[in-house]
Amino acid sequence: MQFAMLIYESPEAFDSRKNGESDPYLGAWRAYYRTVVDAGIYVGGNPLDVPDTGTTVRIKDGKRLVQDGPYADTKEQLAGFMIVDVPSLDAALEWAARCPAAAVGALEVRLIAHETHRRIAG
Repeated sequence: MQFAMLIYESPEAFDSRKNGESDPYLGAWRAYYRTVVDAGIYVGGNPLDVPDTGTTVRIKDGKRLVQDGPYADTKEQLAGFMIVDVPSLDAALEWAARCPAAAVGALEVRLIAHETHRRIAG
């Protein structure tokens, strides 16, 4: 079963990305990444740039509306995603709990909708 882990971080966690290679949070991420890869469950993923670089698009009354910045102004912002292939939701939740971002933000774990993708892609 494949799950997406949507990773939400605090503004302070985003700021730590500017620190040097010896930053403890970055080191925790390196160790976590290596553990996920070594466990053979890593499918893919990437960090996202800071929320201010985002742009939101909507269609309202047939017109495209574009808003700079993140859609919602919340304490945590979407920071990245990781896709893992594990046997169950419980296993995905265990891996999410080990993620460094779980201590400073939150992780949302969702099952990948392969059947929906198949119906869309044909």
